[in-house]
Amino acid sequence: MIIGIPKETKVDEHRVALPPSGVREFVRRGHMVYVECGAGEISGFPDAEYHDSGALMLASAAAVWSRAEMVIKVKEPQDKECDYLHSDMVLFTYLHLAAEAALTDALLNTGVTGIAYETVEDSAGRLPLLEPMSEVAGRMATQVVSHYLEKHRGGRGMLLGGVPGVVPAHVVILGAGTVGANAAKIALGMGARVTLLDINLDRLRYLDDVMDGKLTTLYSNHINITKSIRAADALIGSVLIAGARAPMLVTRDMLPLMNEGSVIVDVAVDQGGCVETTRPTTHRDPTFVLDGVLHYGVANMPGAVPRTSSLALANATLPYALQIADRGAAAALAANPALRKGLNTYAGQCAHPAVADTFGLEYVEPMRALEQVAFDALPAF
Repeated sequence: MIIGIPKETKVDEHRVALPPSGVREFVRRGHMVYVECGAGEISGFPDAEYHDSGALMLASAAAVWSRAEMVIKVKEPQDKECDYLHSDMVLFTYLHLAAEAALTDALLNTGVTGIAYETVEDSAGRLPLLEPMSEVAGRMATQVVSHYLEKHRGGRGMLLGGVPGVVPAHVVILGAGTVGANAAKIALGMGARVTLLDINLDRLRYLDDVMDGKLTTLYSNHINITKSIRAADALIGSVLIAGARAPMLVTRDMLPLMNEGSVIVDVAVDQGGCVETTRPTTHRDPTFVLDGVLHYGVANMPGAVPRTSSLALANATLPYALQIADRGAAAALAANPALRKGLNTYAGQCAHPAVADTFGLEYVEPMRALEQVAFDALPAF
Protein backbone atom coordinates (compact mmCIF):
# COMPACT_ATOMS: atom_id res chain seq x y z
CA MET A 1 0.00 0.00 0.00
CA ILE A 2 1.09 3.59 -0.59
CA ILE A 3 1.11 5.60 2.64
CA GLY A 4 1.06 9.39 2.79
CA ILE A 5 2.25 11.53 5.72
CA PRO A 6 1.45 15.19 5.05
CA LYS A 7 2.53 18.10 7.19
CA GLU A 8 -0.19 19.13 9.63
CA THR A 9 -1.97 22.38 8.70
CA LYS A 10 -4.14 23.07 11.74
CA VAL A 11 -3.05 26.28 13.46
CA ASP A 12 -0.18 25.62 15.90
CA GLU A 13 -0.28 21.87 15.29
CA HIS A 14 3.33 20.70 15.45
CA ARG A 15 2.89 16.94 15.80
CA VAL A 16 3.56 14.48 12.99
CA ALA A 17 1.53 11.32 12.45
CA LEU A 18 4.48 8.98 12.04
CA PRO A 19 8.12 9.34 13.18
CA PRO A 20 10.94 7.83 11.12
CA SER A 21 10.87 4.63 13.19
CA GLY A 22 7.28 4.06 12.08
CA VAL A 23 8.15 4.69 8.45
CA ARG A 24 10.81 2.01 8.69
CA GLU A 25 8.19 -0.55 9.81
CA PHE A 26 6.03 0.13 6.74
CA VAL A 27 9.00 -0.02 4.38
CA ARG A 28 10.23 -3.23 5.98
CA ARG A 29 6.88 -4.82 5.13
CA GLY A 30 7.09 -3.75 1.50
CA HIS A 31 4.91 -0.63 1.59
CA MET A 32 5.78 2.72 0.05
CA VAL A 33 5.73 5.83 2.26
CA TYR A 34 5.58 9.39 0.98
CA VAL A 35 6.35 12.14 3.51
CA GLU A 36 5.92 15.85 2.87
CA CYS A 37 9.15 17.75 3.34
CA GLY A 38 9.30 19.37 6.75
CA ALA A 39 6.43 17.30 8.18
CA GLY A 40 8.42 16.23 11.24
CA GLU A 41 10.81 19.15 11.54
CA ILE A 42 9.20 20.89 14.53
CA SER A 43 8.76 17.55 16.32
CA GLY A 44 12.49 17.01 16.07
CA PHE A 45 12.45 14.58 13.12
CA PRO A 46 14.41 16.09 10.19
CA ASP A 47 13.82 15.06 6.59
CA ALA A 48 17.16 13.23 6.54
CA GLU A 49 15.93 10.77 9.18
CA TYR A 50 12.82 10.01 7.13
CA HIS A 51 14.93 9.51 4.02
CA ASP A 52 17.26 7.18 5.89
CA SER A 53 14.23 5.20 7.08
CA GLY A 54 13.13 4.59 3.49
CA ALA A 55 10.57 7.34 2.94
CA LEU A 56 10.25 9.19 -0.35
CA MET A 57 10.18 12.91 0.35
CA LEU A 58 7.78 15.12 -1.61
CA ALA A 59 7.82 18.90 -1.74
CA SER A 60 4.08 19.58 -1.44
CA ALA A 61 1.02 18.36 0.42
CA ALA A 62 -0.86 17.97 -2.86
CA ALA A 63 1.79 15.55 -4.11
CA VAL A 64 1.49 13.42 -0.95
CA TRP A 65 -2.31 13.36 -0.92
CA SER A 66 -2.60 12.57 -4.63
CA ARG A 67 -0.31 9.54 -4.46
CA ALA A 68 -1.46 8.00 -1.19
CA GLU A 69 -3.91 5.15 -0.78
CA MET A 70 -3.92 5.73 2.98
CA VAL A 71 -3.24 9.12 4.53
CA ILE A 72 -2.20 9.00 8.18
CA LYS A 73 -2.58 12.30 10.04
CA VAL A 74 -2.82 13.70 13.53
CA LYS A 75 -5.70 16.17 13.25
CA GLU A 76 -8.84 16.26 11.14
CA PRO A 77 -8.50 17.60 7.58
CA GLN A 78 -8.71 21.37 7.39
CA ASP A 79 -10.85 23.10 4.75
CA LYS A 80 -8.18 23.20 2.07
CA GLU A 81 -7.30 19.55 2.65
CA CYS A 82 -10.87 18.42 2.02
CA ASP A 83 -10.25 19.09 -1.69
CA TYR A 84 -7.82 16.16 -1.68
CA LEU A 85 -10.33 13.57 -0.43
CA HIS A 86 -11.65 10.89 -2.77
CA SER A 87 -13.51 7.59 -2.61
CA ASP A 88 -10.46 5.33 -2.99
CA MET A 89 -8.69 6.85 0.00
CA VAL A 90 -8.37 5.64 3.59
CA LEU A 91 -8.05 8.50 6.07
CA PHE A 92 -6.67 7.44 9.46
CA THR A 93 -6.59 10.30 11.98
CA TYR A 94 -8.43 12.05 14.79
CA LEU A 95 -11.72 13.19 13.26
CA HIS A 96 -13.98 14.36 16.15
CA LEU A 97 -16.87 14.53 13.70
CA ALA A 98 -19.54 15.25 16.31
CA ALA A 99 -18.17 18.78 16.51
CA GLU A 100 -17.53 19.09 12.75
CA ALA A 101 -20.69 19.16 10.61
CA ALA A 102 -18.95 20.48 7.49
CA LEU A 103 -16.18 17.87 7.69
CA THR A 104 -18.74 15.10 8.19
CA ASP A 105 -20.49 16.21 5.00
CA ALA A 106 -17.17 16.33 3.14
CA LEU A 107 -16.25 12.77 4.15
CA LEU A 108 -19.68 11.46 3.20
CA ASN A 109 -19.83 13.33 -0.09
CA THR A 110 -16.39 12.16 -1.22
CA GLY A 111 -16.92 8.56 -0.12
CA VAL A 112 -13.62 8.42 1.77
CA THR A 113 -13.05 5.63 4.29
CA GLY A 114 -12.73 7.69 7.47
CA ILE A 115 -11.31 5.83 10.48
CA ALA A 116 -11.12 7.94 13.64
CA TYR A 117 -8.49 7.29 16.27
CA GLU A 118 -10.80 8.50 19.02
CA THR A 119 -13.52 5.86 18.41
CA VAL A 120 -11.33 2.77 18.02
CA GLU A 121 -12.45 0.73 21.02
CA ASP A 122 -11.15 -2.59 22.33
CA SER A 123 -13.13 -5.41 23.95
CA ALA A 124 -12.57 -3.92 27.42
CA GLY A 125 -14.16 -0.63 26.36
CA ARG A 126 -10.81 1.20 26.26
CA LEU A 127 -10.01 3.79 23.60
CA PRO A 128 -6.38 2.81 22.92
CA LEU A 129 -5.65 5.44 20.27
CA LEU A 130 -7.14 8.28 22.27
CA GLU A 131 -5.49 7.23 25.52
CA PRO A 132 -1.92 8.48 24.93
CA MET A 133 -3.07 11.97 23.91
CA SER A 134 -5.52 12.01 26.82
CA GLU A 135 -2.61 11.26 29.12
CA VAL A 136 -0.67 14.18 27.66
CA ALA A 137 -3.68 16.54 27.71
CA GLY A 138 -4.58 15.62 31.30
CA ARG A 139 -1.08 16.26 32.58
CA MET A 140 -0.84 19.47 30.58
CA ALA A 141 -4.22 20.68 31.87
CA THR A 142 -2.86 20.94 35.40
CA GLN A 143 0.27 22.70 34.17
CA VAL A 144 -1.94 25.17 32.31
CA VAL A 145 -4.05 25.78 35.43
CA SER A 146 -0.92 26.45 37.49
CA HIS A 147 0.35 28.88 34.88
CA TYR A 148 -2.85 30.88 34.46
CA LEU A 149 -3.62 31.11 38.18
CA GLU A 150 -0.71 33.56 38.31
CA LYS A 151 -2.02 37.11 38.67
CA HIS A 152 -0.17 38.57 35.70
CA ARG A 153 -1.71 35.84 33.54
CA GLY A 154 -5.24 36.84 34.60
CA GLY A 155 -5.73 34.36 37.44
CA ARG A 156 -6.45 34.71 41.16
CA GLY A 157 -2.79 35.03 42.06
CA MET A 158 -2.55 31.62 43.69
CA LEU A 159 0.23 29.06 43.93
CA LEU A 160 -1.34 25.74 43.01
CA GLY A 161 0.14 23.87 45.98
CA GLY A 162 0.11 26.76 48.44
CA VAL A 163 2.75 26.92 51.19
CA PRO A 164 2.67 25.91 54.87
CA GLY A 165 0.06 28.03 56.60
CA VAL A 166 -1.71 28.99 53.34
CA VAL A 167 -4.46 26.92 51.74
CA PRO A 168 -3.58 25.46 48.29
CA ALA A 169 -5.70 26.02 45.19
CA HIS A 170 -8.83 23.94 44.76
CA VAL A 171 -9.01 22.14 41.40
CA VAL A 172 -12.36 20.65 40.33
CA ILE A 173 -12.23 18.02 37.59
CA LEU A 174 -15.31 16.93 35.63
CA GLY A 175 -14.80 13.40 34.32
CA ALA A 176 -12.66 10.63 35.78
CA GLY A 177 -11.43 9.09 32.54
CA THR A 178 -7.85 9.16 31.32
CA VAL A 179 -7.70 12.96 31.08
CA GLY A 180 -9.28 13.49 34.48
CA ALA A 181 -7.17 10.86 36.23
CA ASN A 182 -3.94 12.28 34.83
CA ALA A 183 -4.96 15.84 35.67
CA ALA A 184 -5.76 14.76 39.24
CA LYS A 185 -2.47 12.88 39.58
CA ILE A 186 -0.40 15.93 38.61
CA ALA A 187 -2.54 18.35 40.65
CA LEU A 188 -2.19 16.21 43.77
CA GLY A 189 1.51 15.87 43.12
CA MET A 190 1.81 19.66 43.05
CA GLY A 191 -0.05 19.92 46.35
CA ALA A 192 -3.47 21.13 45.19
CA ARG A 193 -6.79 20.17 46.71
CA VAL A 194 -8.68 18.09 44.13
CA THR A 195 -12.36 17.27 43.71
CA LEU A 196 -13.15 14.73 40.99
CA LEU A 197 -16.71 14.17 39.70
CA ASP A 198 -18.02 11.35 37.53
CA ILE A 199 -21.14 9.21 37.11
CA ASN A 200 -19.12 5.98 37.21
CA LEU A 201 -18.91 5.00 40.88
CA ASP A 202 -16.60 2.06 40.19
CA ARG A 203 -14.16 4.42 38.53
CA LEU A 204 -14.36 6.85 41.48
CA ARG A 205 -13.74 3.99 43.92
CA TYR A 206 -10.73 2.86 41.93
CA LEU A 207 -9.16 6.32 41.75
CA ASP A 208 -9.86 6.97 45.44
CA ASP A 209 -8.00 3.74 46.19
CA VAL A 210 -4.97 4.22 43.91
CA MET A 211 -4.56 7.84 45.01
CA ASP A 212 -4.72 6.84 48.68
CA GLY A 213 -7.84 8.86 49.39
CA LYS A 214 -6.01 12.14 48.81
CA LEU A 215 -8.69 13.48 46.49
CA THR A 216 -12.38 14.13 47.08
CA THR A 217 -14.73 12.16 44.82
CA LEU A 218 -18.32 13.15 44.11
CA TYR A 219 -21.10 11.70 42.00
CA SER A 220 -21.60 14.01 39.04
CA ASN A 221 -25.00 15.69 39.12
CA HIS A 222 -26.19 19.28 38.81
CA ILE A 223 -26.21 19.98 42.55
CA ASN A 224 -22.71 18.59 43.16
CA ILE A 225 -21.30 20.36 40.11
CA THR A 226 -22.86 23.66 41.20
CA LYS A 227 -21.48 23.37 44.74
CA SER A 228 -18.06 22.38 43.47
CA ILE A 229 -17.59 25.22 41.01
CA ARG A 230 -18.58 27.76 43.68
CA ALA A 231 -15.54 26.65 45.68
CA ALA A 232 -13.21 26.11 42.73
CA ASP A 233 -10.11 28.08 41.88
CA ALA A 234 -9.81 26.06 38.68
CA LEU A 235 -12.10 23.77 36.68
CA ILE A 236 -10.85 21.12 34.27
CA GLY A 237 -13.44 19.69 31.86
CA SER A 238 -12.53 16.16 30.81
CA VAL A 239 -15.83 14.48 29.95
CA LEU A 240 -15.94 12.13 26.97
CA ILE A 241 -18.65 10.16 25.20
CA ALA A 242 -16.90 8.27 22.39
CA GLY A 243 -17.77 9.75 19.02
CA ALA A 244 -20.47 12.02 20.43
CA ARG A 245 -20.65 15.65 21.45
CA ALA A 246 -19.55 16.25 25.03
CA PRO A 247 -22.44 16.81 27.46
CA MET A 248 -22.94 20.40 28.61
CA LEU A 249 -22.35 20.23 32.36
CA VAL A 250 -21.58 23.88 33.16
CA THR A 251 -24.05 26.26 31.54
CA ARG A 252 -23.78 29.97 30.84
CA ASP A 253 -25.95 30.91 33.82
CA MET A 254 -23.66 28.95 36.17
CA LEU A 255 -20.52 30.90 35.24
CA PRO A 256 -21.12 33.85 37.64
CA LEU A 257 -21.01 31.34 40.51
CA MET A 258 -17.26 30.94 39.99
CA ASN A 259 -14.67 33.12 41.69
CA GLU A 260 -13.26 36.05 39.77
CA GLY A 261 -9.86 35.08 38.40
CA SER A 262 -10.64 31.36 38.46
CA VAL A 263 -9.50 29.31 35.48
CA ILE A 264 -11.41 26.92 33.20
CA VAL A 265 -9.48 24.44 31.03
CA ASP A 266 -12.00 22.58 28.87
CA VAL A 267 -10.11 19.63 27.42
CA ALA A 268 -13.41 18.40 25.92
CA VAL A 269 -13.51 21.40 23.58
CA ASP A 270 -12.59 19.27 20.55
CA GLN A 271 -15.86 17.40 21.11
CA GLY A 272 -17.86 20.60 21.57
CA GLY A 273 -16.85 21.26 25.19
CA CYS A 274 -18.56 20.47 28.50
CA VAL A 275 -18.63 24.14 29.55
CA GLU A 276 -21.10 26.20 27.52
CA THR A 277 -18.94 29.33 27.52
CA THR A 278 -15.79 27.71 26.15
CA ARG A 279 -14.87 27.94 22.48
CA PRO A 280 -11.88 26.60 20.56
CA THR A 281 -8.73 28.70 20.88
CA THR A 282 -5.16 28.29 19.66
CA HIS A 283 -1.75 28.00 21.26
CA ARG A 284 -0.84 31.47 20.03
CA ASP A 285 -4.07 32.98 21.41
CA PRO A 286 -5.15 30.45 24.05
CA THR A 287 -7.40 32.32 26.49
CA PHE A 288 -10.28 34.74 26.86
CA VAL A 289 -12.11 36.13 29.90
CA LEU A 290 -15.86 36.05 30.44
CA ASP A 291 -17.57 37.18 33.67
CA GLY A 292 -14.14 37.47 35.24
CA VAL A 293 -13.34 33.79 34.59
CA LEU A 294 -10.36 32.93 32.40
CA HIS A 295 -11.14 30.28 29.75
CA TYR A 296 -8.53 28.11 28.02
CA GLY A 297 -9.93 26.20 25.03
CA VAL A 298 -6.99 24.98 22.96
CA ALA A 299 -8.32 22.02 21.00
CA ASN A 300 -4.94 20.41 20.32
CA MET A 301 -3.16 20.74 23.64
CA PRO A 302 -0.65 17.91 22.98
CA GLY A 303 0.56 19.87 19.94
CA ALA A 304 2.53 22.06 22.34
CA VAL A 305 4.80 19.11 23.19
CA PRO A 306 5.06 17.59 19.71
CA ARG A 307 8.01 15.27 20.19
CA THR A 308 6.55 13.52 23.22
CA SER A 309 3.09 13.48 21.65
CA SER A 310 4.17 12.24 18.21
CA LEU A 311 6.09 9.32 19.67
CA ALA A 312 3.30 8.41 22.10
CA LEU A 313 0.65 8.59 19.39
CA ALA A 314 2.59 6.46 16.93
CA ASN A 315 3.24 3.82 19.60
CA ALA A 316 -0.53 3.34 19.76
CA THR A 317 -1.62 3.84 16.14
CA LEU A 318 1.15 1.97 14.30
CA PRO A 319 -0.12 -1.60 14.90
CA TYR A 320 -3.56 -0.66 13.55
CA ALA A 321 -2.14 1.25 10.58
CA LEU A 322 0.04 -1.74 9.69
CA GLN A 323 -3.01 -4.00 9.73
CA ILE A 324 -4.77 -1.72 7.26
CA ALA A 325 -1.72 -1.57 5.00
CA ASP A 326 -1.00 -5.31 5.11
CA ARG A 327 -4.57 -6.53 4.60
CA GLY A 328 -6.36 -3.64 2.92
CA ALA A 329 -8.94 -1.52 4.70
CA ALA A 330 -11.99 -3.73 4.16
CA ALA A 331 -10.28 -6.93 5.29
CA ALA A 332 -8.63 -5.26 8.28
CA LEU A 333 -11.91 -3.72 9.40
CA ALA A 334 -13.76 -7.00 9.00
CA ALA A 335 -11.13 -8.90 10.99
CA ASN A 336 -10.62 -6.45 13.86
CA PRO A 337 -13.69 -5.42 15.90
CA ALA A 338 -11.71 -2.69 17.71
CA LEU A 339 -10.65 -1.08 14.45
CA ARG A 340 -14.18 -1.45 13.10
CA LYS A 341 -15.44 0.73 15.97
CA GLY A 342 -13.19 3.42 14.54
CA LEU A 343 -14.98 3.44 11.20
CA ASN A 344 -16.94 6.70 10.93
CA THR A 345 -17.60 6.97 7.18
CA TYR A 346 -17.47 4.38 4.41
CA ALA A 347 -18.50 4.74 0.76
CA GLY A 348 -20.72 7.71 1.54
CA GLN A 349 -22.38 6.08 4.55
CA CYS A 350 -22.22 7.08 8.21
CA ALA A 351 -20.88 4.07 10.11
CA HIS A 352 -20.75 5.45 13.64
CA PRO A 353 -23.97 5.63 15.70
CA ALA A 354 -23.00 8.68 17.76
CA VAL A 355 -22.09 10.72 14.69
CA ALA A 356 -25.31 9.69 12.96
CA ASP A 357 -27.33 10.63 16.03
CA THR A 358 -25.60 14.01 16.33
CA PHE A 359 -26.49 15.06 12.79
CA GLY A 360 -29.70 13.09 12.22
CA LEU A 361 -28.06 10.86 9.59
CA GLU A 362 -28.93 7.31 8.65
CA TYR A 363 -26.63 4.94 10.52
CA VAL A 364 -25.30 1.89 8.70
CA GLU A 365 -23.69 -0.78 10.88
CA PRO A 366 -20.02 -1.13 9.82
CA MET A 367 -20.16 -4.81 8.77
CA ARG A 368 -23.28 -4.13 6.75
CA ALA A 369 -21.56 -1.22 5.02
CA LEU A 370 -18.53 -3.36 4.22
CA GLU A 371 -20.66 -6.23 2.92
CA GLN A 372 -22.81 -3.94 0.78
CA VAL A 373 -19.82 -2.36 -0.94
CA ALA A 374 -18.29 -5.81 -1.53
CA PHE A 375 -21.58 -7.05 -3.01
CA ASP A 376 -21.89 -4.03 -5.28
CA ALA A 377 -18.37 -4.70 -6.59
CA LEU A 378 -19.26 -8.23 -7.76
CA PRO A 379 -19.45 -8.60 -11.56
CA ALA A 380 -22.92 -8.80 -13.08
CA PHE A 381 -23.98 -12.02 -14.80
